[in-house]
Amino acid sequence: MTRTILVSILVVLGLAALAWMPTQLGAYGVGLLLGMTGYVALASAWALFSGPTRYVSLATVAFFGIGAYTVAVLSETLPYWAVLMAAAAIGLAVALIVGLATLRLAGVYFVIFTFGLAELIRQLVTWYEVNITGTLGRYIFLPITAEQIYWQLLAIAAVTIAIGWLISRSRLGLALKVIGDDETVAAHTGINIAGVKLALFAVSATIITLVGAIQAPRWTYVEPSIVFNPTISFLTLIMALLGGANRLWGPALGAIPLFLLFEWLSANFPNHYSIILGLLFIAIVFVVPRGVLAGVEDGWKHLKRRGEAA
Repeated sequence: MTRTILVSILVVLGLAALAWMPTQLGAYGVGLLLGMTGYVALASAWALFSGPTRYVSLATVAFFGIGAYTVAVLSETLPYWAVLMAAAAIGLAVALIVGLATLRLAGVYFVIFTFGLAELIRQLVTWYEVNITGTLGRYIFLPITAEQIYWQLLAIAAVTIAIGWLISRSRLGLALKVIGDDETVAAHTGINIAGVKLALFAVSATIITLVGAIQAPRWTYVEPSIVFNPTISFLTLIMALLGGANRLWGPALGAIPLFLLFEWLSANFPNHYSIILGLLFIAIVFVVPRGVLAGVEDGWKHLKRRGEAA
């Protein structure tokens, strides 16, 4: 109990320190904090579903873009809080429809479908804007500062990690571990595989949609090529895999250094950024396939066994 209280106090102090940081930084520093926190939330939300089930989803940008476009469309007619609720509801509805139709797929078929889903939604939004509204983008004029966006993202990132912590200590978390190891065994033990996967996919997608909605006012102007950029899905995937998608703090550990690295690369090597990104993805898969945290834990266990043997 004492250890739990101590950890809780440290977490609260850490969140307070992170919330205080924007007041001491300039516009560029706040922008970096905002970007990092956004990817921590995206990677952590992605890992809620894909980490334990081992289903590699590339639909992150589909829900991210849905959230951003919902804000662009409704921000002039509804209060900001109502727009966020509408974005979450739309993301949840799409996730349930998609999940019911596709979560029986597995392996490369699921990867291809989720990538195609993101492209399909981007093309549908583009067609609607060009043929129905006669434009290709929308302006967002909301009195929200970068600091306020950062604080919202910090809150949603904290909630996402807390959800992951609660799941890992529940019967649902145990069911997810069994499903990730062997779905056939899970089915024979009476686990409702479809229901568990659908619930996690819906929660993950809803959080990702909210992240897109919260970040939308940052751009002022949005169009499909901006908010449905597939790079968002690939960056989220790489970050989660680097830190360890099966570890509570793994996605955050991968998101922070990689975001800073990507910012530096895009600024200094804009013409070679995509090539470097692809090489980095390959390196992560080969060098740390289970993530940095898993590698550290394995190394510690190895050293411990050697010490006991000696």
